[in-house]
Amino acid sequence: MTVVIGFEGSANKIGVGIVRDGEVLSNPRRTYITPPGQGFLPSETARHHRSVILTVLKEALEEAGLKPADIDCVAYTKGPGMGAPLVTVALVARTVAQLWGKPLLGVNHCIGHIEMGRLITQANNPTVLYVSGGNTQVIAYSERRYRIFGETIDIAVGNCLDRFARVIKISNDPSPGYNIEQMAKKGTQYVELPYTVKGMDVSFSGILSYIEVRCRAFKWELSSALSCIETLFSMLVEITERAMAHCSSQEVLIVGGVGCNLRLQEMMGVMCKERGAKLFATDESFCIDNGAMIAQAGWEMFRSGQTTELSDSWITQRYRTDEVEVTWRD
Repeated sequence: MTVVIGFEGSANKIGVGIVRDGEVLSNPRRTYITPPGQGFLPSETARHHRSVILTVLKEALEEAGLKPADIDCVAYTKGPGMGAPLVTVALVARTVAQLWGKPLLGVNHCIGHIEMGRLITQANNPTVLYVSGGNTQVIAYSERRYRIFGETIDIAVGNCLDRFARVIKISNDPSPGYNIEQMAKKGTQYVELPYTVKGMDVSFSGILSYIEVRCRAFKWELSSALSCIETLFSMLVEITERAMAHCSSQEVLIVGGVGCNLRLQEMMGVMCKERGAKLFATDESFCIDNGAMIAQAGWEMFRSGQTTELSDSWITQRYRTDEVEVTWRD
């Protein structure tokens, strides 16, 4: 049996997870939450992570009932993400690997989401919609790479929702996206917003600018919340369906923090049903950034013979999904 511990901290979540041969043994995490109307800055987020990461590590080992000697490999998020938080996690992971005498593995954050989604849902070879605060991509596997078929050309969908939440000054607890979803359920009027799909790519900055002006001028928060998520998610469903047609795919897997939005899952489910396809998604315990997803991707990589030398264990804020050679899939 192979046991891998994973450290994740690319944004405002800090998590440590342990995986043993496809079984999640533990997955504690903490979230850095800022006051309404404020985002999270890299330096302050890193400070939060430093203050709790050893506590979370202890919780992960205790919950799994393991000791350092039981761990076979230490995985950490190499990128993409915010620089200061990534460095904090990488330093701890490097230190732990050396103290415990274990091999180290730098993991692509996006691939961590995908491999966690594949493990939990048992999806075979899905078209993947990866939606989070920092990333929006439509992905499919081909010839030892996760190929990006379409993506945002400006801001990520999660970032768009976060900034909208700041405009109307709603709580960031438990997350801006969740609170917007609850507001949208109370909305009764759909207002047409800019809908920008360019081939396989999407653009969200125009929608955000339009909403910011409208909210300040007319105070229509509930209707704007409804209109915002309906428009954003329609764009995502469109490019996902186009990628499915291109790949002759009959499976969709939604991953990333925005992926736990039930309205997005509902809209994607309607599209899949019309195509005779299957939709796979997870709840917030695995959609939202967590240590187990890094452990799972690390487990796959380690089992296929990969490790990261200490001299190569840097971080990179811009680490694209299709840069990674996928040595663990046929």
